[in-house]
Amino acid sequence: MRRTTRSAGKQCTMVMGALAVALLAACSHPEPVAEQARPVVVFKVGQGAANGASQYTGEVRARHETDLAFRVGGKVVERLVDVGAAVKAGQVLARLDPSDTGLNAEAAKAQLAAAQSDFVFARAEVERYRDLLARNFVSRSVLDAKESAFRAAQARVEQAQAQASVAGNQAGYTRLVADRAGVITAVLTEVGQVVKDAAPVMKLAQDGEREVAIAVPENRLARLRDAQSLQIRLWARPELTLTGRVREVAPSADPTTRTYAVRVTIQNPGPDVNLGMTASVSLAEGGDAGLLVPSTAVFEHQGGSAVWVLQPEGELVKPVLRPVKVRQYREDGAVLSEGLKAGETIALAGVHKIVAGQPLRPRQPASPGVVPVAVKAEG
Repeated sequence: MRRTTRSAGKQCTMVMGALAVALLAACSHPEPVAEQARPVVVFKVGQGAANGASQYTGEVRARHETDLAFRVGGKVVERLVDVGAAVKAGQVLARLDPSDTGLNAEAAKAQLAAAQSDFVFARAEVERYRDLLARNFVSRSVLDAKESAFRAAQARVEQAQAQASVAGNQAGYTRLVADRAGVITAVLTEVGQVVKDAAPVMKLAQDGEREVAIAVPENRLARLRDAQSLQIRLWARPELTLTGRVREVAPSADPTTRTYAVRVTIQNPGPDVNLGMTASVSLAEGGDAGLLVPSTAVFEHQGGSAVWVLQPEGELVKPVLRPVKVRQYREDGAVLSEGLKAGETIALAGVHKIVAGQPLRPRQPASPGVVPVAVKAEG
């Protein structure tokens, strides 16, 4: 009995001890888990300059662009140039089958020869009848009839000569010739294709002036038209700064975009300016230039615009919400007039996933000046 009682007491003691350990574990607080810092792409304000300018992006074009076409219809048997070929004035670009036009020219020559033969006979007849009239062998009416036939033969010769000239010209029209020096920008036909007369088969950008074709909203049109000088930059050659002037403004707006087509002449373009290049035209506004930041850094917050300003804390940064005022949205970013200072660092992408105060690990863009639109703050 004593052994049984002692065994039962030991078991009870062990159970009570286990319950006490469990209660203590339940009452204790777990250690907080440190929040893992997420990477974020950053941008230092002041890397891009707004220059206080309205900027419009367009394409470099030639001032004079011509649609080249055959003046007669036919089948294309030869094409001598491709897109991008530099051509000279008088150079043959393509040819049509000359069979039909050659036959027409030969027929016109034969008609001219027949008319000339009739004219020689009619002239001889008039001379003979004038002699007979002088001898009173024929009446005056007979001579008048011969003179009328002579004049008709003379008119038929002139008509045949004109028809022969037209037929000869048409035979020459089977060759497409460049009337100006320039560059072929488009080829609209191939060998073996049958074309109609006056149907465009090539496009020629003539050498000479180069322009930038841009689209301008109506509220900026008057200021752009009155500008004395404009700055032009090429996307492929950003180190070059060119000057330009407004040459032409469309009289009416585009029905779809409601913008006006404007042509800006590039002054002294140089050999680096090629057709089709992307160019930006800037118009100085004056006053405070503002700060240019990537558009991906700006988001809407409580009816206004805001950015995340990143404050350093050791190797990490913490975001602070900062309201800003956007002066203008441009192709290369947003121009801010209030809210930021040069030198501050802001979040560049993934701004809608950032929470105030969360630790972030800064990361620079892959290429300076390139906005990685598709990059987001990783979770």
